[in-house]
Amino acid sequence: MVTFLHCAMLLRDIIFAAMNWIKIQSEDQLDEIREKSTDRPQLIFKHSTRCSTSALVKSRLERNQPPASIDFYYLDLISYRPISNKIADTFRVHHESPQVLLIRDGKCVYEESHMGITMDEIVDASGAF
Repeated sequence: MVTFLHCAMLLRDIIFAAMNWIKIQSEDQLDEIREKSTDRPQLIFKHSTRCSTSALVKSRLERNQPPASIDFYYLDLISYRPISNKIADTFRVHHESPQVLLIRDGKCVYEESHMGITMDEIVDASGAF
């Protein structure tokens, strides 16, 4: 028997796949992000799975067409809090959640948090069209 919860989880997985999120699960990936940012913008979305605002912002991002010229990374900061701390240190930003960081040429060139996070602002900050 298929329950509402099963349908919701399936829908979440479909949306997650459509967004092409790249999960951050190790600190080594931060070096990869810095390196790749010399060729194209890299976006880190720090998400708290326990926060309704974070869920709302994630859902808003996923309802938009992401530009193909940006790689979108996703960090579950509840499961990977040490990586979240490393992101703050590496890119010299104050930790917030939810939070996006746009990385270009190894540096954070744009960061926003909470309801200020929009795909339009990300696209504008990246220069992507």
